[in-house]
Amino acid sequence: MRELLSLEEAQARLLALAEPLSGENLSIGETQGRFLTEPLRAYRTQPAADLSAMDGYAVTADALAGPWRVIGESAAGHPFIGTVQSGEAVRISTGALLPAGAEVVLLQEDCARDGERLSFIGTLPAPIDRHIRRAGMDFVNDQMLLPSGASIGAAQIALAIAAGHSHLRVSRLPRIVIIDSGDELAAPGTPCPPHRIPASNGAMLAAIASAVPCGITPLGPIADDLTALLTALDQAKDADVIVTSGGASVGDHDLIGPALKQWGATTEFWKVAIKPGKPLLVARRGPQIVLGLPGNPVSSLVTAYLFLLPLLRAHLGARQCLPRPITTRLIGSVPPTTSRREFLRAQWDGSTIAEGAGQDSGALASLAVCNALIDRAPNSPALPAGAEVQAYLLGNGGMA
Repeated sequence: MRELLSLEEAQARLLALAEPLSGENLSIGETQGRFLTEPLRAYRTQPAADLSAMDGYAVTADALAGPWRVIGESAAGHPFIGTVQSGEAVRISTGALLPAGAEVVLLQEDCARDGERLSFIGTLPAPIDRHIRRAGMDFVNDQMLLPSGASIGAAQIALAIAAGHSHLRVSRLPRIVIIDSGDELAAPGTPCPPHRIPASNGAMLAAIASAVPCGITPLGPIADDLTALLTALDQAKDADVIVTSGGASVGDHDLIGPALKQWGATTEFWKVAIKPGKPLLVARRGPQIVLGLPGNPVSSLVTAYLFLLPLLRAHLGARQCLPRPITTRLIGSVPPTTSRREFLRAQWDGSTIAEGAGQDSGALASLAVCNALIDRAPNSPALPAGAEVQAYLLGNGGMA
């Protein structure tokens, strides 16, 4: 009997198949959620010159007792033209260029002004240049700011613009086709007699995949028929990733494996020692990767978070592809586990976590009120309330 793969081994083998997709140059405003395909280097120094960090007065360091004569102003975008001499002061705003000759910024509230006469009534800054942002304080020209594979979000966009960039090079979007298959499936919104169920997995998987930038094409529901499945696979011939839901087990009507073989795909591995999600199948045809997910909706969701999202991140060139767990404490107890690693649907309130009611792999009502998965090692004993556990958050693609 073939030994089941551990979660870590299965994830490693899957990611080893994934190659970053070809790159494209995009306007910075279009790169939200993407990943850099090359390091981000600074094209300029930030700040480019010494600036004031506060509103106040710029003076020299050799006459700090005052009084001073105010000779002008330096505002943000409107620098003072000239040099500050001993006994002189320049009114200065936050972010304004420090005038030539000035070495100290005195806070506005520490000064008293009468016309052009300025006196000091506060405490001197320590160190003396405390309220000055020195040139290059943030970064200097040609400094490496972000590594290849870094995720691009709001802060990274601001940094890239400040560093002098208008475009960034990122991987093109992966193309994903989701095939929902099964004779028992009825298209959403169509009549659904007792022997059938609404086809919900395709839309659910598309929603999960949308946690990362990608192009998604749904197909189905497709009947449990070899010809129909081969036709669907041919429709997905240009996809980078093909996701199937259902039909990946060993029953008489589980035809995903035979269809993939006839289509020319090679099975890389099948079955992982996790619960739910054991009958996961990974195949490849050329550069295309096929993920055969279980048909039960909870199993499909769990394997999508653990395998589909990491695969899409790898195609996008991400440095961090796998979901990151959080450490939290149980509100109630949890039962012992079997020989497989278990992922329990749970409700996390921001500080503690509780196992969700009903862990059946087909129960959608309990799934819909859960926002996390408790990670339980195989052959673990029951845990009491208050015990520390690892968990994955579902709402952000598992990236805590």
